Amino acid sequence: MLHCARAPSIYEAKSSRYPFAMTSLVSTSWLAEELGAGDLVVLDASAHLPIAGRDAAAEYAEAHIPGARYLDLKNLIDPDGEVMSALPTRAQFDARMAKLGVKAGDRVVFYDNSDMRTSARAWFIARLYGLPDMAILDGGLQKWVAEGRPVESGTVEVTPSDFSSTGGAGAVRHKRDVLANLDSKAEQVVDARDNPRFSGSEPDFRPEVASGHIPGSHNVPFDKVLNADGTFKDEAGIRAAFSSAGIDLDQPVTTTCGSGVTASVLLFALDLLGKGDTALYDGSWSDWGTDQDLPKETGPGAGVSA
Repeated sequence: MLHCARAPSIYEAKSSRYPFAMTSLVSTSWLAEELGAGDLVVLDASAHLPIAGRDAAAEYAEAHIPGARYLDLKNLIDPDGEVMSALPTRAQFDARMAKLGVKAGDRVVFYDNSDMRTSARAWFIARLYGLPDMAILDGGLQKWVAEGRPVESGTVEVTPSDFSSTGGAGAVRHKRDVLANLDSKAEQVVDARDNPRFSGSEPDFRPEVASGHIPGSHNVPFDKVLNADGTFKDEAGIRAAFSSAGIDLDQPVTTTCGSGVTASVLLFALDLLGKGDTALYDGSWSDWGTDQDLPKETGPGAGVSA
């Protein structure tokens, strides 16, 4: 299990400029200026829910940021893992980076064209395995296109590399950890799903998954940390999204969602604040909600008056 200490927040980092360095969140204007640099790799990390009826690979082939390579995030998983769409192993992550031609010393920018801001999932995986210099494109392809910036179609030919990762940061929780936390309450559990699914007022779109949420968990729908254009809110806005749900940002947080994707959006938002005592529940509600032996709650959740 990997852990990371508190890092400087992006809002602190913005007060200093370092040659060739990136903050963890970069703007479309920054990327437009850096595009084409020999040490810059742009990866399309788009993925969609099955009910969205969208094909991320086909959309990439139709239009992507010039030079961007397709990450295929949906399949960057461990098919032999304990949960559906489990986080990949280090070896699986390294193999994907090598296939995409990522080399030691490269700066990597993830972007997406997804309503779920799936580049945050790619960021979490890459941070877990120690990719040193990486960022998310704020607002993704949607903002890039809205600003009239160039796109290209087709695929990008790359030369595979001998990529090998070391180290890493972040923490992962499993069902047994979250179950034990029901008693210890050592970590606040924060669910990134929309409130109707969290509260149980609407059923899960997967018939095999129960309604409701993990007992004692809080609800911060992931879009609460985003602006209307899909960019991340400022420090005050992110703090307000969590505090309004009754979350103490001075205490540890574990995030969950449907399968571990939008939970990563909340983790990235917390990382922007410099908060390091966080973790991701791998498998999330698709793991908990399909286990008939585990307790479930409905209603508004912790920190909210019924």
